[in-house]
Amino acid sequence: MSAATTWDRRHLLSIADLSAADIHGLLELTDHMVEINARPIPKVPALRGKNVVSLFFEDSTRTRTSFDTAAKRLSADTTTFAVSASSVNKGESLRDTVETIAAMGVDAFVVRHKSSGTPELITRWTTASVVNAGDGWHQHPTQALLDCYTIRAGLDRRDGFDGLHIAIVGDIKHSRVARSDLQAFTALGATVTLVAPPTLLPPVLANPGHHDWPVAVAHDLDPLLPEIDVLYLLRVQRERMDDALLPSLLEYSAHYGLTTARAALLPPHALVMHPGPMNRGVEMIVDPAELPGSRILHQVANGVAVRMAVLFTLLGSGSDLRGEGT
Repeated sequence: MSAATTWDRRHLLSIADLSAADIHGLLELTDHMVEINARPIPKVPALRGKNVVSLFFEDSTRTRTSFDTAAKRLSADTTTFAVSASSVNKGESLRDTVETIAAMGVDAFVVRHKSSGTPELITRWTTASVVNAGDGWHQHPTQALLDCYTIRAGLDRRDGFDGLHIAIVGDIKHSRVARSDLQAFTALGATVTLVAPPTLLPPVLANPGHHDWPVAVAHDLDPLLPEIDVLYLLRVQRERMDDALLPSLLEYSAHYGLTTARAALLPPHALVMHPGPMNRGVEMIVDPAELPGSRILHQVANGVAVRMAVLFTLLGSGSDLRGEGT
């Protein structure tokens, strides 16, 4: 990615929309949000009068709650659209749903949908900002930003990730997190290796030298462990699999699960991360609470601050981050 940006700061749809400078800017703004969240009263009036609507067509706990908390800490009004209780179940189209809600006065839609490209499509039907909270196998940009912030803080890498080696392990094929993370990590200078059985890699990676993904690919985890700075584990997404891609979860765990023995191979400074929810006993055999390098709960906490930074960038006036806690 170049230092120049094409990001118009009206929407956040993909990490590919951001330059390295954009990512650094959002991470620096996140520092301010972390400070706000540490105050006795973690709230500022920066987005008072703004209305943020969560439009989630897939189940979510962490992301939806994180965005809702972020908006409220900036004093925005929030509305959660419950698909199960909506007119979508009566046959209303996505466009009609968006236009109906937008007519009530919306400044930002936070959208999660099972179909790739849906958040971008919604930008055509509303003048509100749109934030992609996960679309199909495509993108999850705020997860990548919170992961970058977690690594930046955990390894004290404020100037970038040059020289870092990050291994993303697991179900790469179905993971929007993996796609967003590898774009963000490499934009900041890291070397990324994707580790998975061949059946859990995107088909584009099947032929080395015939793809433009800026990553290395490996099928054996153990030799990599002593040389990586970050071990990023992914969940096996059984709900997205329509083929028998694995002989068994037991066999997957034997080759790719983080056991106590594998954790002992990591360098002392290495971080262990996971976007959640975890499949304990599958990709995570060891209790992460026992790992000094585990940053999984830090990711959750940093998610609120990063999403505050994103919402403030899209909707804020550029002032008044002082608030009641100063």
